[in-house]
Amino acid sequence: MEVEMDMMENLPSTISPLLLRSMASSVFTYADKLFINLAKKFKPFEIIRYVLITSFLFFLRLLSFLFLSDLPPKSQSHVYTFNPPKSNDRYLIGSGVSDSGIARALSQVLSIVNDIPVSSRKYAIVRSLAEALIEENRREDAEGLREVNRAVLSSAFSRTLSYLEAAMVELGQDRIGHDGAGPAPVQYWVKRALRVVRSVGDGVWAREGSGAVREDVNRSGNSAEKLAAELLWLAQKLVDCGFGEEAVERWASASNLASLSLLAEPRLQGSLVKVSTFLFKQARDMEMALDETEEFYEESRRQTKMKMLTSWLPLLCRASNGTDMPVLSINEKAELEKVLEETIELLDHEEQEQVLSLWLHHFAYCSSSDWPNLHALYCRWCTNSRKLLLLH
Repeated sequence: MEVEMDMMENLPSTISPLLLRSMASSVFTYADKLFINLAKKFKPFEIIRYVLITSFLFFLRLLSFLFLSDLPPKSQSHVYTFNPPKSNDRYLIGSGVSDSGIARALSQVLSIVNDIPVSSRKYAIVRSLAEALIEENRREDAEGLREVNRAVLSSAFSRTLSYLEAAMVELGQDRIGHDGAGPAPVQYWVKRALRVVRSVGDGVWAREGSGAVREDVNRSGNSAEKLAAELLWLAQKLVDCGFGEEAVERWASASNLASLSLLAEPRLQGSLVKVSTFLFKQARDMEMALDETEEFYEESRRQTKMKMLTSWLPLLCRASNGTDMPVLSINEKAELEKVLEETIELLDHEEQEQVLSLWLHHFAYCSSSDWPNLHALYCRWCTNSRKLLLLH
């Protein structure tokens, strides 16, 4: 109630920056359309337009900072007071376990693992702490603690997938903006300038915000390769706890990430190949463990296999597997080819055609890799297709 009274007393100072921001945004939108039209005819106006965009974004960040500075201390402390995660957190699953202290503790530790860079000496300490908490929960062999591991690890896997996709989008924009051939275009340097402005603004915010932490702060530890390695680690932990299907289903549904992976750097592609290899094997093992009492889930698992194949098979064909330091050994490659054949043969005839057609397209057009070689399976499918035609 006291905080509400403080906000009411400062209502004019609260409304003014917001009104100013709204008016400035309207004016800028109109001016930007004008400059777009002029830039089509006169090249120098394109440079002026990007300079204005940079200045406007800096102005909005500065305005937000000044707005928070005008709030009374009580209001600021209210805005930044830590609150435990609620049960409807979009990265938490379940309503009971996410309210427990051990679930919040494990979730926080895993979030910190995402945030800090590998170069930090605290990274190994925090990751070891996470492994210890997960293992202690598993050893207790209690249903409640099993559910804690399932919910928190699954949410951490989903969160890491989202961070990785965002990091790869940014990397993709940089590669499109400047491929190293010739001088960098204006857009490339504007993006670089915006990053500098953003980092400076975040630094000022952290110094002046009374120890405040913003949710959208740029996470310096979120390199794409690091996140891909953490995905593999989280997938292994889910399997160790008996919840491998959680990782398999989420990886199969990550179609956007799979598309981005085709344009990724070779080292990052190699990390993603390792994750795919591990989860393809887990999907096969889950299928072998399926008994008659679980036939109800057969259709769901078939759909998961289909999504996983159509999403990640192109990466396996196009990824640079490396010559100086191969991502997979010869035996690992042969084993995965066998896993892929067994997985595809369990699909319907039409679904097999869709998957094998996708494989042939990417396999044939990628000159740098001869793996995975599903030629024998493709020939068997053609033979079966002839037989079906003759039968009808």
